[in-house]
Amino acid sequence: MDIQSCVTIINEWDIVAARQLGRNVAKELGFGTVDQARITTAISELARNIYLYAGKGQICIDKLNENGKVGLRINAADSGPGISEIRQVMEDGYSTSGGLGAGLPGVKRLMDQFDIDSSPGNGTKIIATKWLR
Repeated sequence: MDIQSCVTIINEWDIVAARQLGRNVAKELGFGTVDQARITTAISELARNIYLYAGKGQICIDKLNENGKVGLRINAADSGPGISEIRQVMEDGYSTSGGLGAGLPGVKRLMDQFDIDSSPGNGTKIIATKWLR
């Protein structure tokens, strides 16, 4: 039962649309308000990164049902410049945009599973999953 909904990220309004989509799907699946906030924060961070660094990309939300476990998966993908130093980007406090640097490490902490695939010139793909407890 993987059902996917996507938002193309081109401008700041798309970040809002992606957040809203994530909140709606999380609520539909039965996530509580705290987990809904975690999920929307993660989506916001991922969509903002696409907007700032790649210019264009996509946030897709999957409803998961695996072995009786219900969850939500965020797929964030772009074909931007990519990340050359993933380890550095995953350090708390690291920021290239002058932000707080909570970015990707923050997303990893908010979600149950986090996977990043990126290389210079090939864009970035991030998959983050939250399971319903």
